[in-house]
Amino acid sequence: MVQSLDRSQGRSGAPVGAASDAAATVTGNRALQIEEKLIFEQGQPGRTGVDLPEPPKVKDRLNGLRRIGEIGLPGLSEPQVVQHYTRLSQKNYAIDMGVYPLGSCTMKHNPRINEKVARLPGIGDLHPLQPVSTVQGALELIDQLAHWLKTLTGMPAVAMSPAAGAHGEMCGMMAIAAALEARGERKQRTVVLAPESAHGTNPATAAALGFTVKPIPANDRGRVDLAALTAALGPDVAAIMLTNPNTCGLFESEIIEISKAVHAAGAFFYCDGANFNAIVGRVRPGDLGVDCMHINLHKTFSTPHGGGGPGAGPVVLSQALAPFAPYPWIVKDGSGWRIAEEGSATPNSARIGGTPLGRLKAFHGQMGMFTRALAYIMSHGADGLRQVAEDAVLSANYVKARLQDVMTPAFDGPCMHEALFDDGFLKDTGVSTLDFAKAMIDEGYHPMTMYFPLVVHGALLIEPTESQAKEDLDLFIAALRSLAERAKSGTEAEAFKAAPRLAPRRRLDETLAARKPVLRWRPSNNPPGGDPLKQAAE
Repeated sequence: MVQSLDRSQGRSGAPVGAASDAAATVTGNRALQIEEKLIFEQGQPGRTGVDLPEPPKVKDRLNGLRRIGEIGLPGLSEPQVVQHYTRLSQKNYAIDMGVYPLGSCTMKHNPRINEKVARLPGIGDLHPLQPVSTVQGALELIDQLAHWLKTLTGMPAVAMSPAAGAHGEMCGMMAIAAALEARGERKQRTVVLAPESAHGTNPATAAALGFTVKPIPANDRGRVDLAALTAALGPDVAAIMLTNPNTCGLFESEIIEISKAVHAAGAFFYCDGANFNAIVGRVRPGDLGVDCMHINLHKTFSTPHGGGGPGAGPVVLSQALAPFAPYPWIVKDGSGWRIAEEGSATPNSARIGGTPLGRLKAFHGQMGMFTRALAYIMSHGADGLRQVAEDAVLSANYVKARLQDVMTPAFDGPCMHEALFDDGFLKDTGVSTLDFAKAMIDEGYHPMTMYFPLVVHGALLIEPTESQAKEDLDLFIAALRSLAERAKSGTEAEAFKAAPRLAPRRRLDETLAARKPVLRWRPSNNPPGGDPLKQAAE
């Protein structure tokens, strides 16, 4: 835990950093906003909520590395543990509390039917080491989800095992590298093109696989500069990694031309599918010439980030890349299902001379996310999924239209699923993008994504998704309009810099926290140095 606040008590009993306009209380509490200490500050030696038997004596196999001191965990009763984590949860902003406008993250409502299905007996209690004969329904579920992912993307194959978006990128780019190896061009094609507005994982993935990353600039419309891309293509280019809709919230209107140019140069087209939520049911990436694309199931098909468990990043593959899909995959033999393991060839691998990738992940992906995603797809149907994209785009354009007279849109014209503003409306006000975002906390909103994409100065990226009712968006818009007008008044810069005032803690010194993080709590009577485990135990 990184702690950079002075937690000493003021005369009122409220922690330093608590809202200055709060009434003084002995406890530090503010009605139902309960002051909460660190769990280590609450612990007492010997206190416990469980009574475990002594473990049996076994032969020591730790080769002299057995711990000799206390581990330093806090001692608390069961009620204290429950109260502590309940109070912490009440200090978190959540998608179930209100508008969660993080751009590029798709923090959408997770329908409760998905959670119910994921917890059904026979699904929620599966074990990955069960005999295949006992998980026939689970394998059929995965295969059915794979079918709909291929249908929605217009792609012939899908690898289900990648754990999330960046892992899916790794899978797709490994398939591209394998295809180039099969063509005898892996050593020749060493360059991967990445638009300057790309997600940071794109160049990182390419570099991790040994490729050289070459950035491609954007034009004044916020899209890939086609002329610059064409000029960069050559016999040394392996692929382009492009997001569509892109990270500026815009559809790449020249996507067909980009695809044709990339393929004409003998390279592959990797599409970052993080923003598939904006086009699902409306556009099939396979029709755009995409060779592979990862799909963030936890974004497009429910479960917000951190909202219920791990993500999942299946990768759809073109006919040219399908033979290189990683193990394992699911095969139906007669009336039963089995998992094809290493040594099983794809139908096209022998013909093309390719070799499937090995395993990228233990077992076969994230069953909980597969179940939620399939429940989401089946409950919406074709028309519902199309409406998901339409409503997400409508919501973003509504936000942009209602704010464009008081804030400065980064680009002209309609957007897709997220509205992007720059900090032009804050010029000469003394208020920064960060100050503006911190003031949103006092209004009861989690700030939007800030300073991303990097191609826009002081960016504020808002993604309302399809989940929010119009009246909720209206209140959110009213709050932003009020903040923008206050900032431009020229008289409230100091108030913005002091925000948030009403949160359980005031603004962190983020620079100090990054440079001198306090990573371990120590009792106040023990100075730094010595044995930290012993100090914690004391």
